[in-house]
Amino acid sequence: MSPSRKLSKQEIQEKIQEIFSSNPSPKQIKKIKKLAMSKNIKLGNLRKKFCKKCYSFFNTENSEIKIKKPYRIIKCRKCGYLSRWKIRWL
Repeated sequence: MSPSRKLSKQEIQEKIQEIFSSNPSPKQIKKIKKLAMSKNIKLGNLRKKFCKKCYSFFNTENSEIKIKKPYRIIKCRKCGYLSRWKIRWL
């Protein structure tokens, strides 16, 4: 990708899905988040898949999940940050 070429919203969304389908590095996640914010693209549920502080991708080795009603608390083992997400009951 050359720096002079501008990407459309659709191309950026495809790139985001492609990167999150594999196990992305913190550097890639930071780059994708910045790109999404520049084009005003919402990440939706993808926001919950990485740490907001150190940008590490959550998996079984580097995160702990606790359920305390009405929240799901995810602790990053790399930096210790706690992500709290409200659980929506149907």
